[in-house]
Amino acid sequence: MPAKTALIDAAELAALDPQQVLIVDCRADLADHDKGRRDWREGHIPGAVHASLEQDLSDLSRQAEGLGRHPLPSEAALSALLAGWGWRPGLQVVSYDAAGGALAAARLWWLLHLAGVREVAVLDGGWPAWLAAGLPVETTAPAACTPTTVALHYDPAQVLDHGALQQALAAPEPLLVDARAAPRYRGEVEPLDPAAGHVPGAVNRPFGDNLGPDGRFKDAAALRGEWLAVLGGHAPAQVVHMCGSGVTACHNLLAMEHAGLGGSRLYAPSWSGWVSDPSRPVATGEASGRP
Repeated sequence: MPAKTALIDAAELAALDPQQVLIVDCRADLADHDKGRRDWREGHIPGAVHASLEQDLSDLSRQAEGLGRHPLPSEAALSALLAGWGWRPGLQVVSYDAAGGALAAARLWWLLHLAGVREVAVLDGGWPAWLAAGLPVETTAPAACTPTTVALHYDPAQVLDHGALQQALAAPEPLLVDARAAPRYRGEVEPLDPAAGHVPGAVNRPFGDNLGPDGRFKDAAALRGEWLAVLGGHAPAQVVHMCGSGVTACHNLLAMEHAGLGGSRLYAPSWSGWVSDPSRPVATGEASGRP
């Protein structure tokens, strides 16, 4: 089977040779940081290792730097994580969670793409789709593997910090897309961060709009049509994604990739990083002008 670089369905994953795929359980709960690992212990896809959003896919020690609630892990930390799992270049990686990829599976997908790894896909429909297909469940941890040597490096052109975003927003070309739910974007509610609203100039595309009623991604043609309407003539390379902390925005990046519209970027600190500095402007209501 050719390498999967966006989505894979449960039947395709089940058919893969276990020696030719690294499966990563990324289930997470923002209110209970250990719940994802407990869920993994209670049952997971056979052979799956677990990645914690808080401990493995973020560097919480850098929150005080204004980088948002989920700062990116360092290149060295991500490399060490993969090395401990026995990953090697060319090995297919499949991530999954219980939220259609939105909580952490798409985050791992994007981190690996950021580091130049293309053979990584998200399980379409995630853990619920695996269970619905009646596929095997395992409760024991996979056997320890021989660690490998991994040295990944991020592509800085794919990610923006505060300064880069503000510079980009001063030009007419970029389009900033906020993946949060519409009430948070409009500033009507804010359950997690110290201020409500959105970055002036951002448009709203809630990540949940990428999924159908069954919790799986809409087909590529449908998503392409929806995203082209959001883009409004902007090329994918002109698009910058954000959300609350740089996690669910990766779902929009994955959706665009699935739709054949790859090449957009991520504002990694996202809203939680933006409002860490009270001097930065905040807009409320529907889409507004640039700062």
